[in-house]
Amino acid sequence: MRWSQTFIPTMKEVPAEAEVPSHQLMLRAGLIRQLMAGSYTYLPLGYRSVRKVSEIVRQEMDKAGAVELFMPALQPMEIFERTGRREAFGNVLFNFEAKRGDRKLHFALGPTHEEVITDLMAKHINSYRQLPITLYQIQTKFRNEERPRFGVLRTSEFLMKDAYSFGSSIEQLNAAYESMYKAYCRIFERCGLKYLPVEAESGPIGGDASHEFMVPASNGEDFVVHCETCGYAANQERAETGRVSVLPPKVDSAAAPVNVATPDAGSIDQVSKMLKSEATSFIKTLIYKADGKPVAVLLRGDHTANEGKIRRATKATSVELADEATILKVTGAPVGFAGPIGIHCAYIVDHDVALIKSAIVGANAKDAHLTGVIPGTHFELTETFDLRNAETGDSCPKCAGHLQMVHGIEVGHVFKLGTKYSVSMDATFVDDKEVSHPIIMGCYGIGVTRVVASIVETCHDENGIIWPINVAPYTVQIIPLNVGDAEVMKVTNTIYGELMAAGIDVLMDDRDQRPGFKFKDADLIGLPIRITIGGKGLAEGIAEIKLRTETDPKKIPLADAVGYVKDLVAEKQMI
Repeated sequence: MRWSQTFIPTMKEVPAEAEVPSHQLMLRAGLIRQLMAGSYTYLPLGYRSVRKVSEIVRQEMDKAGAVELFMPALQPMEIFERTGRREAFGNVLFNFEAKRGDRKLHFALGPTHEEVITDLMAKHINSYRQLPITLYQIQTKFRNEERPRFGVLRTSEFLMKDAYSFGSSIEQLNAAYESMYKAYCRIFERCGLKYLPVEAESGPIGGDASHEFMVPASNGEDFVVHCETCGYAANQERAETGRVSVLPPKVDSAAAPVNVATPDAGSIDQVSKMLKSEATSFIKTLIYKADGKPVAVLLRGDHTANEGKIRRATKATSVELADEATILKVTGAPVGFAGPIGIHCAYIVDHDVALIKSAIVGANAKDAHLTGVIPGTHFELTETFDLRNAETGDSCPKCAGHLQMVHGIEVGHVFKLGTKYSVSMDATFVDDKEVSHPIIMGCYGIGVTRVVASIVETCHDENGIIWPINVAPYTVQIIPLNVGDAEVMKVTNTIYGELMAAGIDVLMDDRDQRPGFKFKDADLIGLPIRITIGGKGLAEGIAEIKLRTETDPKKIPLADAVGYVKDLVAEKQMI
C-alpha cells in the first residue's frame, strides 16, 4: 500500500483527552478516532491490526476444534428475562423498544451471547451422541459502560471472540476447558503479549474453574497477585494467602473489656483518631447475608473483606452485605458499632484476627466501643479462615516466596459455567439410558480490540509504537528519501513489488516530504522493519534496513535487500 493512497492521519501533539499511552499513541498514529464517549472508529492502520489479531484467534480456535458461527447482536429481551440477567446487567444492558406494525417489541444489544447460543443448542441438541461441541464467533458486543475511558480499553462497543462448549459430562467440560486454555496461551504468544494466566473467582461452581489472562501494565485497572518465585498468579478477588490458622490460648486472668464512649464515630478511621490507636489494633465486624442468613465477618481493621472467600467459608451460594435493618437486629446498634461480643448471629474469623493481642471492637451499642478485647478469651474462637484480599508481602500459598501486587489488563477469560444457562434455557440431552440431563457448558472470551490496545500499551517507547511482527498493520515500511528522483523510485518500486509478490505486507511512504518528517512518522506508527532508499546509500548500491527495536540500520546491498528482509521476516515470525 502507498501512503498517498490510504488514510493515516498522524498527529504530532499528544491529545489532551488521552490519559494512557495506548490511547495517546493510537490517536497520534492514526489508528482510531472517537465518535463519542465509548465509541471509536478504527482507521485503516488500526483495523488492519484488529483483523490480524482476529485471524490469529480464528486459526488457533479452529486448530483447537472449535467451530465458527455468527450470531445476531440484536436479541429479544425475553431471553435475558429467562436467565435472570436483565436484572443482573441492570443499566449495563442496552435495551429499547421498537414498533413492528401494531406490535411493540423489546430488544437488547448483546453484551455477550450465552442466551443466544444456549437457545440454539436447546433447539438442536437432544442426544449425548451430538456432544461434545464447541462453537465460537468474533462479534461486536455492546455494554452501556458508565465511565468509558482509556481509549479502546474500556468502551461501550467492542469486538470480542466468545466461545461456548457443550458437553454431557464434567470430563468433557474439563477437556474443552483445557483445550481453550492452551489455545489462549498460543494466541497471546503469537500476538507478542507478555501475559499471566491468573486464577479467577469462579462463583458457585467452586474449585479452579476460572482463569483470566492478564497483561501486566502500570495503567491496568485490575489487580493481580503474583509470586515471582513459583509463578503463582491470581486476581485479587480470587488470590489466596499463605497464612495458616494459629489459635490463641485462653487468658484466664484477663481483665474485662472496657466500654468507651465513641460519639458519632462509626468508622475505624474516626475511632482510631479518637482513641489514638492504629487500625491494626481493631477488629472490624462486617455483617453479611449468606444465602439470606446473617453472618458476621471479623477482620483486622486495616484489611478488606473478600466476598468470594466469605462465600466459600460459609458454604453459601451467594453473599451480600446486610441491610441496616438486619444489622440493627443482630447487633442492637446502627451501622458502625458491631462487634463479636454479644452479637446475635454466627460469625467467622480471619486468620489475622487471632494474632491481635488486645483489640478494639464495636460494643453492639450506639456510640460505644470496647477496648482490651482478647480474641479467644472474650469471645469464642475455635477456627479461622482466609477471608481478606491478598496484599503485597503476604506469604505465597504455593511456595516459600512472597506475593506482589501488579496492575493488569484483562484480555481473556475461560470459565466453567456448568448448567446455569442450560437449566434456565431448557437445553438438555438424553443419555444412553434415555435419561434427560442439562447440558454442561463452558464459556471462553477474548477481547480482540482490547488485545490490540494492550499491545500498544505495553509495546512502545518515547518515539511511538513497537509492533510485534505478527500483528503489525504492515510488516515493512519503505521510505524513498526523494520521491522526485526517478532512480530512487525505480529501485523503491522494484523492492516494493518483489516483497509484495513474496506475500509480505508493505507500506511505501511515497509522500513528498522531508526525510526527517517521514522517519518520525515511521517511528510513531512503529512497523517492525524499515527500508530506506536514496541518498549516499543509493549511490553506493545499498539499502538501509532497520528493525524498529534497534537504533542503527544495517547496510545491505540492493541486490540482497529483498532476500535479507524475507529471511528477517521469517525469523521474527517464528519467535
